[in-house]
Amino acid sequence: MPTQPRIPVALATLAVLVLGGCRGRAPGSSSTASHTVDSLISLVEAAVGVKFAKRPRFELRTRAQAQQYLRAKLEQAFPDDRVRGVTAAYALLDLIPDTLDLKGLLLPLYAEQVVGYYDADSTALFAVEGAKGDQLRLVLAHELVHALQHERLPLERMLKDLTNADRLAASQAVLEGHATVAMMGVVMPDPSVLADGNFWRLYRDQVKASQTSMPVFSRAPLILQEGLIFPYLAGAEFIRWWNQQGKGPLPTRDALPQSTEQVLHPDRYVRGDLPVPIRFVEGSDRVVHEDTMGELEIQIWSTQMRGGGEVLYDLPLGWGGDRFRVYQTDQGPALVLYTAWDDTTSARRFVDGPAARFAARERGGYRTAVARLDLDGRAVARVVRAPREWPRWSDLPAARIGAAAIP
Repeated sequence: MPTQPRIPVALATLAVLVLGGCRGRAPGSSSTASHTVDSLISLVEAAVGVKFAKRPRFELRTRAQAQQYLRAKLEQAFPDDRVRGVTAAYALLDLIPDTLDLKGLLLPLYAEQVVGYYDADSTALFAVEGAKGDQLRLVLAHELVHALQHERLPLERMLKDLTNADRLAASQAVLEGHATVAMMGVVMPDPSVLADGNFWRLYRDQVKASQTSMPVFSRAPLILQEGLIFPYLAGAEFIRWWNQQGKGPLPTRDALPQSTEQVLHPDRYVRGDLPVPIRFVEGSDRVVHEDTMGELEIQIWSTQMRGGGEVLYDLPLGWGGDRFRVYQTDQGPALVLYTAWDDTTSARRFVDGPAARFAARERGGYRTAVARLDLDGRAVARVVRAPREWPRWSDLPAARIGAAAIP
């Protein structure tokens, strides 16, 4: 898979899909693995419906080299100031514990799962020594699709745009879902089963069972677990829908979904239901982190607020858009979140449901406030969690939709 992680949705996209129950002997040498790549190229081209312009470069790596690579990518994507901002945001939202060592969790989480990867920066395909033969074949087929994608999409630029995590999550879901469906077409004896909904329900159950059997994954917070498997599950469902519509081998960059809402609910994609742009009015002084949650994370957050359990993605929330900031204060970090909704019913359901349950949670030294606002017919909710003594309580940071200001 492309190796630039999105932030902060799941914070866990370096790991390669691993299915349980793979059997076979480990490849004996780099030449053996390279031969596997050669044998897969025409099959991948047939599954995708597009030919390679040139054979992708391939190299075998030791597990130590793979871990070194992952560590370097982590440092590149998660400099210390960004880690502090992301950790503060998701701790304030009660999505991760205050004590979580994010970097300390991410590297073993990635290393636990990685078998192979495609690096968009070097345009090279890598496999990790010791992978079993059938497992390696599965992963290489998946990564070859990413190499094919990269010949048509600027992955290295797309995956480094960290201004909107929700949009980035949507793009990555399409890329991973496309690679997953094509990979299945390569390795399945009868590709016609890919049209069977029962097959994909079994696939989802298998992926979840495989992931939860991994020690590091099983102890990770729900936001990390769901974000890790979202691209492969929801992304594959979106691509199945895309293929059923006869839309072509792969969306162009301009045709990519703009939100996780569009990935989860393709009818929103068809309707051109784009996210409502929300921007904070004032400058970024003392802002330590700013981003967009999107429907995916709002759904996960709502699940956390009702006490856990399965995240229910089937029905759209009526999410219209959101934007949040974390401010550094003398008393500790402060969070301000604005969400726009499709209608007043959706906004009221959010405010009276997960937002109200969030406001009822105690946090020492903090105050939480939820308000439902209306601006030019647009239903908006504002959630604030900040130290009780924060001077801005009397003058909360304002945001705007388009040219209109939210007080």
